[in-house]
Amino acid sequence: MSGTSLADQNLAQLANWLMYSAIAVYLLAFVAACAEWAFGSRGPGVRTSAASSAEEQTPVARTGGRTRSAAVGGTTGSSTQVLAPPAAASPEEPPISAGDGTGAAGDSPLADLVGRIAVSLTVLALLLHFGSVLARGLAVSRPPWGNMYEFSTAFALMASAAYVGLLAARKPVRWLGVPVLFSVLLTLGLAVSVLYVDSAQLVPALDSYWLWIHVSAAIISGGVFHTAAVVSVLYLMRDRWERAVAAGHGQGRGAGLWRRLPSGQTLDKLAYRLTGLVFPLWTFAVIAGAVWAEAAWGRYWGWDPKETWAFITWVAYAAYLHARATAGWKGRRAAVLGLVAFATFVFNYYGVNILITGLHSYGGLPTN
Repeated sequence: MSGTSLADQNLAQLANWLMYSAIAVYLLAFVAACAEWAFGSRGPGVRTSAASSAEEQTPVARTGGRTRSAAVGGTTGSSTQVLAPPAAASPEEPPISAGDGTGAAGDSPLADLVGRIAVSLTVLALLLHFGSVLARGLAVSRPPWGNMYEFSTAFALMASAAYVGLLAARKPVRWLGVPVLFSVLLTLGLAVSVLYVDSAQLVPALDSYWLWIHVSAAIISGGVFHTAAVVSVLYLMRDRWERAVAAGHGQGRGAGLWRRLPSGQTLDKLAYRLTGLVFPLWTFAVIAGAVWAEAAWGRYWGWDPKETWAFITWVAYAAYLHARATAGWKGRRAAVLGLVAFATFVFNYYGVNILITGLHSYGGLPTN
């Protein structure tokens, strides 16, 4: 930090303390979110829906104006009605029409209180996190995402903000708390323990107003893509449980957890909407990067590893949205494709910066 004023050094130190405080509060929020699931009851929501689904598949015979259940080829009173068995579910669609679960707390008031505490702690951690990122930027009078440590903290900030934003929009997504907070803690833990470097001025290639435009768009996109990926993972788990229920199973270990999640259809739709919402911003980020490349290196595109993987990520997400919009892909195939797209985004950040040498190899990794 040579060449910086005492005020700048104090701001940099404040940024570090705020980051450690944010991590501590995120950890408390994560414990509270886990406790909400632990204390929550299973609730009647999905059981009722699953039962309704089973009743809908039961052949019904009407005799003398009354409705009775009858086995195929069975008799009821003086008349006999033979009904065909229900058609088999499509392999690409959920085999049952389970409704949304009751949420992490179920119908337990205690768990609901713990869940509200978890949300309050998450908001507090988000404010501390934002203060840390802001102080880091003020310490060096530049955007606070000039190296891998700073990008990681900003990315985690956007992931947390996306979750809190859904809550602020009155979306019943408290069930997202555990996986989102876990991944935020993992990202920040890696940032402060492996990727941390002291605040310093930018390398010449990054000293441009395009850093505000291009990288901020990429960070926001990554935060929302992250949330969509978490939802897709939960969808795959919930969908597997729904299929087990349809096959007469699904009452073993973990059933109490899966039945409190939203239905597979709801999760699938949420992942799709989040991806569709932020994909135009990611498109803008790729275009802005090309414009910045022309200003910095005299060409819009040079197939540098970072540029190539940014394009691969764009193609993967475009394929996901196109398959859903035109080919009617829903459910498991779409979820897997969305996760593959997010994996390319993650590799573009960690893999390219750490493993591959190119024009973008200025991640600021610690050398000791």
